[in-house]
Formats: sequence, C-alpha cells, structure tokens
Amino acid sequence: MQLTDAQRIDWLRLIRTEGVGPRTFRTLINRFGGAAAALDALPDLTRRQGKPVTPPSRAEAADEIARAEALGARFVASGEAAYPRLLQAADSAPPLIAVRGADAVLNRPAVALVGSRNASAAGGAFTERLARELGEAGLCVVSGLARGIDARAHKAALATGTIGVLAGGHDRIYPANHAGLVASILEGGGAVVAEMPMGWEPRGRDFPRRNRIISGLAYGTVVVEAARRSGSLITARFALEQGREVFAVPGSPLDPRAEGTNDLIRQGATLVAEVDHVLAVLAPLISGERPAARDAPRLEDRPIFWDEIDLDGIVIPVPAPSLDALDLPEPEDPRARVIGALSPAPVAVDTLARATGLAVRVVQTILLELELDGRIERHGSGTVSLVR
Repeated sequence: MQLTDAQRIDWLRLIRTEGVGPRTFRTLINRFGGAAAALDALPDLTRRQGKPVTPPSRAEAADEIARAEALGARFVASGEAAYPRLLQAADSAPPLIAVRGADAVLNRPAVALVGSRNASAAGGAFTERLARELGEAGLCVVSGLARGIDARAHKAALATGTIGVLAGGHDRIYPANHAGLVASILEGGGAVVAEMPMGWEPRGRDFPRRNRIISGLAYGTVVVEAARRSGSLITARFALEQGREVFAVPGSPLDPRAEGTNDLIRQGATLVAEVDHVLAVLAPLISGERPAARDAPRLEDRPIFWDEIDLDGIVIPVPAPSLDALDLPEPEDPRARVIGALSPAPVAVDTLARATGLAVRVVQTILLELELDGRIERHGSGTVSLVR
C-alpha cells in the first residue's frame, strides 16, 4: 500500500481529530472505506452522540506536513513499506508516524534499551557495553532519547544504528540539550520517530504514549536500571502486552535504582548479565523459528498510579511521581554529580569520570572527601562503591 498525497492529508486530519485514537481510526476506516469518507461522516456521527467534533482543515494538515518536511521528516502510514513491521503488529500502533532519517533501519531487527534517567556510573557503563555488542550482532538499538540510560544506549549504538522515539513533535526535542544527540543519530544512519504533532511540547502523560512505540519497535525490551515507580516499567508492561520479550539487568538490593529490575526478574523477566543472554532468546524469534509468545507472564505488582490515560480504549498507566520519572538537569555541583553516579556496585574511577564529565583528578579529590566522611568503600583494582 502507498498513500497518495491527498490520502496522506486525509489520514493526518483524521488522526489529529479530537477523540480519535489508533483503534477508533481503524474502526472509522473500515466502516467508511477510507479516511476521506470517514471525515465527511464524522461531524454528523459525533453530533448525534452529543459530542460534535470538527476535524482539522486540509490547510492545517498540509501546513503540518510542510513544517515536517522543512525539518527533513516525512509521514509514514501503517501498511506502507517503510512503516516498521513490528510496530504495525502492535494493537496500539499509531496510524501515522513522522520519521527523520533512514527508512531501512526501521525494519531491522531491534532491541529496546531503557532505564533510569538518574543512572549510576556502573549502569551507564553496562548499557554502553550491551548496546555496542547488540549492534555488533546486527541488532538496532531503540530508546527514548531521555537522559541517563537512554542517552548512553543511543551513543554506544551510533555506529551500528539506533532509533530514537520522541515524546513531542520533531521540532520539540526533549530534553532540549539532546538536539546534538538527535543530529548524531541521523548522521550515523539511524532514525528518529514521533507520533505527536509538530510544535507539540511533551507533557508528563506523553511519555507513556512514547513508551508503547519504543517497545513496539523491538523484539524485546531490556530494562537496565529502574525504580519501582519508573516509567521504564511501563515500557516493560507494554512489551508484555505486545507479546514481546522482557529482559532485566540485576542490581544491588541496596540501590533503589535496581528495585524495579530485580522485581521484573522475580516476576519472570530474563536476567541479563551479558549480551548472549539477550541474543539466545531473540535469535529464534528473529529467524522465525518460533513465534512471539502471547501468553507471557504479566507484571504482578502494579505501581502506584496517580493517573491513567485512556488512549482510545488503550489504558496507559502513569506512575506516581518519583525522582526517576523527572528529567532533572544534571546537578552543577561536582560532588552531587559524583554521588549521583555512585551506587553499591563497585565502579572504577575513570568510569565515574566519564559518567560525570569531570576530570579524573577532580573525581579523586571528591572521593577522598567522601571516604573521610564514611560515604564510600574502596575495593580492589581501584574501584569504589557507595555505602548505604
């Protein structure tokens, strides 16, 4: 299937209509035989239900397409050759996605890597190794362009291909200082995907919507670090609902950033300590030797929700706010940056320096101060860990 320019405008008008989500979109298309006919019927149909809506005009839709094209983005429709096949198989898949970058990477076998925005140095280092080795094995790495684990995954996979998923529009990269990362992804032959309109500033409830696309693009989702109320656990839940594999990297029971991942393992997620633990599970799926499991175990412990987004019948849980859920800026105080990167897992001084962006001598001075305060413990091979 390939939409004409007129059909693409109609599809965009329909999906941008208030109250029309992925499932309603498909229902309307099937009932009326196309987007144009559905748009003609929609005002009367909604008026009779007491909730009249007016779809965006053709000029408004054409303007959004022009603004996207000015940034090098194009709208790809479900069913077209460039639309990711795995995402299309998900029940909640958006009918249209705006794509910047290479079409080919969208249909490569992919793995999602997600985790804490406030990542530890050890977690970030493991993420880089895992992303690099997955890329070397021929897999594309998908993540959400957030600070912490997401950014480390993207950067480590630049040479082999990575896909970033935005929570807002293409002209509203979040966080804003990741514009350079987006540019690097595109220059490296990767792609960036957005569901939301041009000019859309991402809100808290837009990130769970983004997460279902992250998991939908991949054969499996690896959670590296996640607190119990982390948005990364929402991504894992979507992966299960989409029939995809869920993996988790174990962590110290003393580190709150490992509570969510350790829970996932207890509930049946595959433990990941090296890249082969992921490849062994996904290889039969990618080769088609066995279908994706549709009876995967559900997450037992629902996080404490403060809201639930009903996306056209698709209920997206939003966890209670936690430190991990906030995309806070990096602390300016070097001592706070070092403490934030430390965890109960031993980590090398040079790894801390890379994670914090500080000079090694600065990190060593801060570690000496923390040691005198009884905050850290030194181990063999020059590694240190945080004392809880």
